[in-house]
Amino acid sequence: MRPRQTLIERFSTFLQFEADHFQNWVIEPQLRRSIRNCRDQLPETEVSENYWALYWHKVWQVQPDSLAREHLAAYVQEVCYWVAQKTTESFAMTQYGLADCFQMAIARLDRVLKGFNPDLGGNFKNYASATLGSLIRESLRQRREIDICSDWALLRKLSQKRLTEAFQNEGLSNSTIASYLLAWQCFKTLYAPKKATGTRKLPKPDPQTWAAITQLYNRERHAQLDFESPSANPDQIEKWMERCARAARTYLYPNFVSINTPKSDQDSGDFLDNLPDSTQTSLLNQMIDVEEARTRETQKEQLSSVLSEAIVQLNPQAQTILQLYYQARLTQQQIADQMSIKQYTVSRRLVKVRETLLRKVAEWSQKTLHISPSSDVLKYTGPILEEWLEAYYGRHEPLSPENVSAE
Repeated sequence: MRPRQTLIERFSTFLQFEADHFQNWVIEPQLRRSIRNCRDQLPETEVSENYWALYWHKVWQVQPDSLAREHLAAYVQEVCYWVAQKTTESFAMTQYGLADCFQMAIARLDRVLKGFNPDLGGNFKNYASATLGSLIRESLRQRREIDICSDWALLRKLSQKRLTEAFQNEGLSNSTIASYLLAWQCFKTLYAPKKATGTRKLPKPDPQTWAAITQLYNRERHAQLDFESPSANPDQIEKWMERCARAARTYLYPNFVSINTPKSDQDSGDFLDNLPDSTQTSLLNQMIDVEEARTRETQKEQLSSVLSEAIVQLNPQAQTILQLYYQARLTQQQIADQMSIKQYTVSRRLVKVRETLLRKVAEWSQKTLHISPSSDVLKYTGPILEEWLEAYYGRHEPLSPENVSAE
């Protein structure tokens, strides 16, 4: 893939695939005008890409429907590509290719935007890379599980919260959702698998079961629905359950629509034309100024020093595991084999080390930034710590496992 060279390209172009391969970069004129207009209002020395990523993220926080989100979507295109490529090379699933994983990543941009906290001193691109990689792997694991499930098995695995969200995502009325949920609850109550295992390919309920589900629904609707609902028949209940399964699959695996997709009711134009033109001139005064950026760099150096010192204080076995995992790039099982310990011991040691380092970060944040070490702060800090560990050990040459002694 040809990397983008200029700042304007990075915030205004989108990757185009041909089959499962990179084809070219497509320019969005409105985004190009937007970034160019904003850039021209600042000295040339201020236009680093991370500076603008932080700026557009700040604009997005104030105006979620502005062009800021599309600028950031353009910015993470390369991140999504490389994360997707790494995932397809390492994940044991062949039915999803590079383009599929890329779409999974870009469709989860909002998770990155909501999770990123610039006050913690992280780099937006690095945070996006760590977070999207985790989200794609999680999605693939879920898809592998759901793809082999029949509709009836899926309906038994769903939570009420997830099914409600799926219907809300489709814009259904509250009364319709309530009717579907009650029918689904009756389904789960009466259609239980006969065996404790082998439930992924549950067959469709037989007519007697549908009749019993319908009877239960018609009896419960008067007590559980706070509106007048007509009685249902078995065919209708079956169709409702099929609708529940479709809604859940669509919600779990949303299709990402490119902003340059032509509008269906017009011969020309695209979705981007409907977005508001937003140069955010007034918000330029609220941007992170030079002094703020320098402060952030100082804080990052301080935090790096704290973590480096914490690693030195770890016991030899923990230091060896970190080296083998982050520098030698060994798997947990490979580390276990080399150190003559169990794989689960390696896993526990890694978890314990990360917890130790997170405590150091929390203590530093409370002392320096006056940020209380709440669960939300630790949640934000996790990907940042992972990013730091990758960078810390990545500064060294790739380590040969033989050069690490197994303490």
